[in-house]
Amino acid sequence: MVFSHLAQMSAFQDAATIRGSAPNRQLFGAAGALPDAVDVAVIGGGIIGVSAAYALARAGVRVALFEKGAVACEQSSRNWGWVRTLGRDLPEVPLAQRANVLWGDIQNKIDVGFRRSGMLYLQEDDADASGHHAWMDSARAYGVDARQLSRHEARQMLPQTARAWTGAMYSATDGVAEPQLAAPAIAALARAAGALLFEDCAVRGIERSAGRICAVLTEHGRVATSSVLVAAGAWSRLFCGNLGADFPQLKVRGSVLRTAPIDAGLAAAVNGKDFTCRKRADGGYTVSQFGASMADVVPDSFRLMRHFGRAWLANRNFVRLRFGKRFFEELSIPRHFSTDDVSPFERHRVLDPLPSERGIDQAWRRLTHAFPVFRDARVAQSWAGYIDVTPDAMPVMDAVPDLPGLYLASGFSGHGFGIGPAAGEAMAQLIQGQRPTVDLQPFRFDRYGT
Repeated sequence: MVFSHLAQMSAFQDAATIRGSAPNRQLFGAAGALPDAVDVAVIGGGIIGVSAAYALARAGVRVALFEKGAVACEQSSRNWGWVRTLGRDLPEVPLAQRANVLWGDIQNKIDVGFRRSGMLYLQEDDADASGHHAWMDSARAYGVDARQLSRHEARQMLPQTARAWTGAMYSATDGVAEPQLAAPAIAALARAAGALLFEDCAVRGIERSAGRICAVLTEHGRVATSSVLVAAGAWSRLFCGNLGADFPQLKVRGSVLRTAPIDAGLAAAVNGKDFTCRKRADGGYTVSQFGASMADVVPDSFRLMRHFGRAWLANRNFVRLRFGKRFFEELSIPRHFSTDDVSPFERHRVLDPLPSERGIDQAWRRLTHAFPVFRDARVAQSWAGYIDVTPDAMPVMDAVPDLPGLYLASGFSGHGFGIGPAAGEAMAQLIQGQRPTVDLQPFRFDRYGT
């Protein structure tokens, strides 16, 4: 199946450094024969898809989730594991606050590794402090749990440090969850609530009647439905494009490492400006940096230049552009394809890129320089994943125009894991014709003018 080169390893095993594979997670298993019909079909078994399926099943909706690979086989198991409110774009703050509550509810039902560890955004100068104050002033209307720590207060929460931190922006209620546990666990809750889940079952397309969706067409057969939620992460643009909906989305490769267990005296998740780290449930730390992200130049880079050109310039210190074989790999993937033949989703079950050795090595050097205690730690594993990004780095969570019955929740731009339960809940409410608990107006599909 997927992750075959790690299938015999525990997700928390203390292993030699392995590059090019996400941490292993338990395979979820099949749900049996396809149903003839469901009320809602969810495409994608990442954190958004399983959360939506869970919310729909709890509401008594007949829902089936279809995943071309395995639950959480891509970015949902490869991210940093942060559950944060701090530093978010303001429209995402209510989602983050609602998600924080939902993570707690989920943890009470099943172990997803969620804990409110606290989160620190460290600062070194007046400019950093000014930026933190500006964000807190803007977010105050939402009632965020955030405050400014003095130099002394911040250093009390850190191990011995070689950098001159002057303070930090801090939230005591922000925290972390374990990506290798979370989506499979929520999928288990969804199935217990009545949802059907199908792995190794790609949806090739949809069928319409009188202009409206009437079925999904999978590699294993047809399932009648009136509503379809596309929560396919980095694959969403390709799926929507085959239906005539131009969703401006590109992929950014993020690289991450984890350490073997170590008592570093650091409980809070830390954004150290040029590195990040957080304590894991296995006693190690997940480590990365914003500069470890890389955008491969692909044919869509040119097709979407008008949408992404300005964003690339604004984020060139965080995302590096690279031209290589990925351009030709994506060039070979058809943009339009028939549902009668093997689809690109079956030919490419799992995106499993190699990590950027330069990026993770740099993150490691910065961490060990900032906190010398980590020099005694051993890097146990490194991996990478493709993050689905939009031009404004905010998701689309909306009904797709001109395709009645089709809904999209994608483009979370590296922010999706933490808000996943709330995003899934909101999409479930939208699909049922209810007013979502969180305002989804900022996340409408047509904001890009496509």
